[in-house]
Amino acid sequence: MKSSSSSPSCPSSRLSPHAAQRRTLLAGLSIAATGMLVLAGRAEAAAATDPGAVHIDNFTFSPATLTVKAGTRVTWTNRDDEPHTVTSSSNPRTFASGALDTDGTFAFTFDKPGTYPYYCAIHPHMTGVIVVK
Repeated sequence: MKSSSSSPSCPSSRLSPHAAQRRTLLAGLSIAATGMLVLAGRAEAAAATDPGAVHIDNFTFSPATLTVKAGTRVTWTNRDDEPHTVTSSSNPRTFASGALDTDGTFAFTFDKPGTYPYYCAIHPHMTGVIVVK
């Protein structure tokens, strides 16, 4: 009777060292990818639970147009390395944030239905709209 050093229930024990390293690397990549998907799902869930979130990133307001229900508090967060403002385009101004540094926030509650265009007073090409229903 022949004796075998590898167990039939453990196929990886029959792999060459290179193949075993490759299998370990692929398993690690799979775990990392799963973790990233979980984190992305959490970020989407957080955005879904905060219908009044606008991000300032790469010199744009995102979303550029946000539709909310009357009474919603909208919060802008500056994720750029440059300061930005959130300034109502109406005259007189409905809201104006002043300069927001990186990670700075500004919030305004929209109580009345209407369309509220706004821009960055430092970078006027940056525009956005809040639609209140």
